[in-house]
Parts: sequence; C-alpha cells; structure tokens
Amino acid sequence: MSELIHCITNPISMMQCANAILALGAKPIMAEHPLEVREITESASALVINLGNISDTRMESMEISFETALEKNIPVVIDAVGVACSKLRRDFVMRLLKMRSQKPELSLREKGILLIKGNYSEIKAIFDETYRGVGVDADESLGTSEIADIVRMLALNLGVIGLASGEKDIVSDGSRTFFISNGNPMMGVITGTGCMLGAICGVFLARNASIEAVTRAVGFFGIAGEIAYEREEAVTERLTNGEASESMVGSGSFLVELLNAISMIDEETVKSLLRCAEEKQSSN
Repeated sequence: MSELIHCITNPISMMQCANAILALGAKPIMAEHPLEVREITESASALVINLGNISDTRMESMEISFETALEKNIPVVIDAVGVACSKLRRDFVMRLLKMRSQKPELSLREKGILLIKGNYSEIKAIFDETYRGVGVDADESLGTSEIADIVRMLALNLGVIGLASGEKDIVSDGSRTFFISNGNPMMGVITGTGCMLGAICGVFLARNASIEAVTRAVGFFGIAGEIAYEREEAVTERLTNGEASESMVGSGSFLVELLNAISMIDEETVKSLLRCAEEKQSSN
C-alpha cells in the first residue's frame, strides 16, 4: 500500500509537489480545511507543512495537523519558507516548536521525527531572531561553514533534523552532519523546486524515519536535477546541430525532465552519482 503524504502547502507549487510525490510511488493529499485535516493527518504516513503564501486558514490547519502528527508519532517536515523576511512566519514556526516542547511526558526524540527545512537565510532566521533577509531567496553572502554550525546547534537544541538547502545542502541532527553536493543551477530558476524537495523528504521519511533518509532524499533530488539538465541539453544539441549553449536549456522543458527523472531514477543510479560527505561532531 502506497504511503499517504499529507501536504499543507502553497498553491504556487501544489501541483509540482503532488506530482513529485506520485513520481516516487506515494500518494499525495493536499487537504487544508481546518474541519478535515485532523482526520486526514491521522491516516497519513507523513505530514509536510509549507509556509509559502501563508494564510489564516492554512495556519489554523497546520496547527491542528501538527498536533495530530505529534500525538500519532507521524514524521513531520516544516518547510520554513519566508521566515527570514516575515515575522509572522517565524513566530508561527516558533509556536509550532513550542507546542512540541510542551509535551512533558515525552522527550524530544520520542516525539517523532521532525525535519526543519529552509534555505541558508531561513535556517539562520529560525536560529537568530534578529536576522532578516529580503524576500524568500537566500542571502548569497552566507557561507557553508557558518550555516553548518547553525544547523548543528539548531538540531541539537530542538531535538530535530535540520536541512539547509543551498549550493551545498547541509543535513544535521546535532551529532552527525552531511554535506550533499548534487544538483544543477537550473533548479534555482523554477518556482517550487524547494517545495518539491520538502515533499520528497516527506516521502523518504514516511519510508524510513531517520537522518539517513533525509540525506538520501536531498541527494536523490539533486541527482534528478543533474540528469534532467543533461537530458534537456542533449535534446537541444540535437535540435541545433550541436550548437547548443547553456542559455538555450529552457526552464519549462527542464521541469518536465525533472519530473521524468524523479520517476525513473533507480537505486544504483543514486549510489553511483551521490556526492555526500559526513562530518561527525566531536564528543569533546
């Protein structure tokens, strides 16, 4: 039986997230009405909460679903879109985290797997309430080393898995940190690829609730981007008699090839193309 992934996400990327989940052999449901989300989350294998294009209705539904997931020990992905530029969104994430901490009968680790996902700016904004960004894009001045330290501390302090997406993706649970270097720049010029990654993480966590699953999801999606670009570039070269250039790869056809790659990549391809380095935190 296919895993049901409950996504409360934004309408801008809803179809792309649903298609990504389907491409992985799971089932998406994008319910967001406050009167039905508890029932739907109870039957789900994972919950994905995306703060893009936030609304009162979605915020109410997210709180209900998040509480339900905690009660049922269902893995949750919080995709903290825009928290660096919006106090409303950051405060909302912190409210969800407070809800989780107010379960004294359980330790943080026993409250199920929680993945906090964001780009470099969003992860820094959750960690540092004084930090502000512009829009939903990451600040290019933020370095990998700085954000890696922040992801580790955030994960350790909150008892979560942290994921900072960028030119080099960083995944940490506070003691183990992975750096994934897969991907293609074209993934950054299409609306919703970050949201798709959150949905893909939800599927991988539904199947194996662990930091390894998150790391594999990130690498998988990056590899899909690499394969999609190579396929589209090859098509363009044929059409132009070998005179194609990087600027001639179109974003629309790239998105189609990205979905194709997600649905067709096998385990051996991931093993051969994954570029991932692990760094263990010193016990000293």
